[in-house]
Amino acid sequence: MPPPRACPGCAVALPDEHLPPSDRCNASGECWQKYGDLALYTTTRDTVWFIHQTAVDAYGAQHVGPPGKPIGTYFALMGLYLQIERGYSGRQVQLAHMAVGRKKSAWPTFERPSSVGSLTVVDVLNVPAGDERDARLHAWAASVWAAWSSQQDAVRLHVDAALRGASGR
Repeated sequence: MPPPRACPGCAVALPDEHLPPSDRCNASGECWQKYGDLALYTTTRDTVWFIHQTAVDAYGAQHVGPPGKPIGTYFALMGLYLQIERGYSGRQVQLAHMAVGRKKSAWPTFERPSSVGSLTVVDVLNVPAGDERDARLHAWAASVWAAWSSQQDAVRLHVDAALRGASGR
């Protein structure tokens, strides 16, 4: 078995398979591959919640850094805030992203915390598929959102203002 390599985004150690790092976010190729496995799972789940958006936002907020862009960080944190604190479903988060995306051109930036959560994509994949995995995915998202506690007030202010602006109020 190859020696482990830590992902630069979430620090999960996975066997080094010499995969190229993600060109979309701050992730090792091995971690990015695990995210692909989870994305395949979440897109096949027929749930009212639409957990795929939860996975997208948790992974995005946990893997902030080059080569990512401010819009990716902002939308990931927006999604976590709306889901965890305001009870939005994944579909409602998508609609919020679309509404805000039509109005904004300069995206706020947020300082990445030193720790980005105690759970990772691997923790989600390590539980059986179905309700147990879905629950772990939500726990992962909550862990990532909690890790961003120093930035949460700024995220709330930006998102709430952007949603008011998007609705014309």
